[in-house]
Amino acid sequence: MILVLIGYMGSGKTAVGKELASTLDFSFTDLDNYIEIQESKSIQELFATKGEIYFRRKESEAVAKVLNEKNKLVLATGGGTPCYGNTMNLFLESEQVRTIYLKASVDELTTRLFEERSKRPLIAHLDDRENLTDFIRKHLFERAPVYERSETIISVEGKSISEIVREIVLQLF
Repeated sequence: MILVLIGYMGSGKTAVGKELASTLDFSFTDLDNYIEIQESKSIQELFATKGEIYFRRKESEAVAKVLNEKNKLVLATGGGTPCYGNTMNLFLESEQVRTIYLKASVDELTTRLFEERSKRPLIAHLDDRENLTDFIRKHLFERAPVYERSETIISVEGKSISEIVREIVLQLF
């Protein structure tokens, strides 16, 4: 079984994924880290030097490779991963994959992302909370129909990582 965590940047996919993997005695892979190792460049460098289209192509290749290599895995995807190419269909059509959407509100995401926006290539240029909120709202409007196709949807509002992990385990097992 492969548990794929989906959601907007800042929704907690990596933090939840690490604890979920530990709880279940599964392996953990953060897709962005996996790509950085494969490319020997940070995600920020890839966006800056090769562009988003190149990154999305590498991301699709990485998803296919990881899904074929691993079992008993928790995969934390990038926020856009399921929204490009055929990736969400690939997840949903695989018998071994279970998708979990970590759902957060625009306000929660703005709070979580504002201080760390310099590390996030898509939002690094946004200089105030209002612009960040508008950006997140627009992106969520576009991405929510894809995220909502997930087999399991978990609200992360006001919950600790442990509470989210417990809820995922209760819903899946």
